Amino acid sequence: MKKPRLHRERNYGTIYALPIALWFTVFFLVPLLVIIVFSFLKADVDGGVMPLVSLDAYRNLLRPRIFRIFFNTIWVSVVSTLITILMALPCAYFMAKSKAKTFLLILVIIPFWTNFIIRVFAWKTILESNGVINSLLIGFGAIANPLPLEHNWIAVIIINVYTYLTYAILPLFSTIEKFDFTLLEAARDLGASKIQSIVRVLLPNVKAGIVTAIFFTFIPLLGSFVVQQLIGTKDMYMLGNEINDNIYKYFDWPTAYAIAVVLMLLANVGLLFVMKNDRKQAKAASARRVDDVDDGPRAPRQAISVAGGR
Repeated sequence: MKKPRLHRERNYGTIYALPIALWFTVFFLVPLLVIIVFSFLKADVDGGVMPLVSLDAYRNLLRPRIFRIFFNTIWVSVVSTLITILMALPCAYFMAKSKAKTFLLILVIIPFWTNFIIRVFAWKTILESNGVINSLLIGFGAIANPLPLEHNWIAVIIINVYTYLTYAILPLFSTIEKFDFTLLEAARDLGASKIQSIVRVLLPNVKAGIVTAIFFTFIPLLGSFVVQQLIGTKDMYMLGNEINDNIYKYFDWPTAYAIAVVLMLLANVGLLFVMKNDRKQAKAASARRVDDVDDGPRAPRQAISVAGGR
């Protein structure tokens, strides 16, 4: 009697992954390789590059002017990101606890329905010398002369925060919405103050959303140039403006690509640091769960630790 032939099940995983692999290669890896390769070539006087290996682009990054622009970029991006996160957290918290979540979510997304340049010009109209704010203050007799609200770093940071606030609110709202708010109630019942319960219970549990919001805000700000171009001055240039000028004004593509490579390295170093820190914390949390396996539910323990650490 012949044994029945076993049907060998095919593995279609590779076939299913092929479209996304092709998309990832064509639209991400290839442009990335082009940027890296072009940064090591020699600039053509008419624009573009010549097929000659050169480190001139990276030598240009050592100029004092580039260091000053790099410093401007970092501090403006950090301050704008910090203010954005501090404003996004209470907004996302209120949205997550509200019964009108869908309506509030639509209100947050509405700015995306308007062109970015139009929104910047709207702020320009608000902040300029004869704009809305100065006209109102002069009309009410609060000031005699217009306030210098335009062409300064404060204006740039205000518009940056407005521009990227939505990018921060959405991941925070998505994370906070899944948070178990009974943890806060338990901490309050055990004597913790409202601030203590938020800082020591809520924030650690929504850390993933905070990290995502920071990256969604900080990384785009590193390459931002439109706001500085329209609201700032040449002394307020950031690396995004320098990339734009090297491509369209100086026709020095390799230097522009070299700046982009440096920005990508900075972003990736920050991402790797966060991922490494998350792995360490995950291992520590796993070890604590093993040690506390017989100590009861996690929520009461967390609330008790908050109350006891007052």
